[in-house]
Amino acid sequence: MGRFSGFLVTARQIFKPRITEDFPKVMRTPPARRHGRHVLNRYEDGMEKCIGCELCAGVCPARCIYVRGADNPPDDPVSPGERYGFVYEINYLRCIHCDLCVEACPTEAITETKLFEFSWNNRNDAIYTKDQLLVDDDGNPRRQPWELWNDATGEHMSEWMRATSPSGVAAYEGRVQWSGDLGRGVQEPPPSQPILDREKTPDRREAKS
Repeated sequence: MGRFSGFLVTARQIFKPRITEDFPKVMRTPPARRHGRHVLNRYEDGMEKCIGCELCAGVCPARCIYVRGADNPPDDPVSPGERYGFVYEINYLRCIHCDLCVEACPTEAITETKLFEFSWNNRNDAIYTKDQLLVDDDGNPRRQPWELWNDATGEHMSEWMRATSPSGVAAYEGRVQWSGDLGRGVQEPPPSQPILDREKTPDRREAKS
């Protein structure tokens, strides 16, 4: 009987409703704070936001970001500052999508899309260059052949960054404190997380008293 017990488990599951979906034909809407593939953003006038400060590379725990800055050409500046990101690379074989680079960036240059469905046949394709990361002239991510995009993965690319108020102070919640993005303008802050009902989840200190 022992050798047939495994088949009984399989037989029971046959008649239960399926919980899987026909991926990739059916794709769920990604969560608002999902960490996906990065993009380098531009200001509304088309200038790049990256100033080549290398803070993102310094804070990255996986050491997957390589940045090299250069002085802006006086006759044709790339960014509003004195320097710009001349070289920008991300090795996605190392990236853990922690989003610390997004928090460290002082100009909101690097943010993340919701795209997580991408793979490579060539290891070199996993190292994204600045030309691949920088948004196009319409402010949209440059889609690569090995990436599986849908309508929701490229929208609200900096929503996760904007969900947290400065220094955790609730008074700043919902305030617009960021610059506009090329093709999108100044985006509205995302809705706050729902506050738990205090009647259903009483304070531990109150419960002890």
